[in-house]
Amino acid sequence: MSFSVAEIRKDFPIFERTIRDGKRLVYLDSGATSQKPWVVINAESDFYSKHNAAVHRGAHQLAEEATDAYEGARAIVAKFLGAKDSEIIFTKNATESINAVAYAMGNAEPGNRFALTSADSIVVTEMEHHANLIPWQELAKRTGAKLKWFKVTQGSRLDLSNIDQVITADTKVVAITHQSNVLGTIVPLDAIVKRAHEVGAVVVLDACQSVPHMSVNVAELDIDFLAFSGHKAVGPTGVGVLWGKAELLEDLPPFLTGGSMVTAVTMESASGPLLHKNLKLAFPIWPKLLVWVLHSITFLILEWMQLPSTSVH
Repeated sequence: MSFSVAEIRKDFPIFERTIRDGKRLVYLDSGATSQKPWVVINAESDFYSKHNAAVHRGAHQLAEEATDAYEGARAIVAKFLGAKDSEIIFTKNATESINAVAYAMGNAEPGNRFALTSADSIVVTEMEHHANLIPWQELAKRTGAKLKWFKVTQGSRLDLSNIDQVITADTKVVAITHQSNVLGTIVPLDAIVKRAHEVGAVVVLDACQSVPHMSVNVAELDIDFLAFSGHKAVGPTGVGVLWGKAELLEDLPPFLTGGSMVTAVTMESASGPLLHKNLKLAFPIWPKLLVWVLHSITFLILEWMQLPSTSVH
């Protein structure tokens, strides 16, 4: 199947307009946010006009349709990432996804596998976007943990020559980008993940740039958490995904509390809080979520099928 840029442009109505002096629009800022195809734009209007109802909040037909679509969207994302349905958490964006993990770790009590102290360290890289840097800086401040990082070479690659000195026995978290939003560099994850797991650290992957451009399978990557945003993957704004291994999500303490995350509640207390149960039911974003998942991901997969099988790092 041939790859036709002209045909793909027709899917995006914004490219029908002109800019200053009647010039054709050429958009080179997809690293910040992608443009939206007709299928996404029309689907949002269709959902609001035909199926709008509260997810998991009603027994009438519209509520059933909305709920089925919502949970179906979770299954689509899980398959897209090679994950289990129960491991998919819907958030507002990647920033919230990463903060959810960082804040939850900050709430971990002594004895919990995620509890950090001044004896621990957090590892990042010089390539990180602010969304995958500042949350870890703040976590280090709150817990006393030391922040360490990999440097970038003159050739815009990560310098892993001292990997054993950066990721050490005291490392609890390694937070890294999969593909740099500035340099385009694809990070060699194998060596980093292997070293992190050797010392018992968890790997948090910022996949905002990689998910829209390549196949990402969490099982094959052997990472522990992954975050990405819908608006960089031809979807609407206000939609994000946090994936985490099931056993890790169960141990991660909650940092947001409220409805749909407890088994019982009285005026004095509540029982059964689960972070991922709470975040999975982030109702304000669900209409956009359905649009993005049901149409944007399908669109991406169809476009990938037309791309050459090799990629340039």
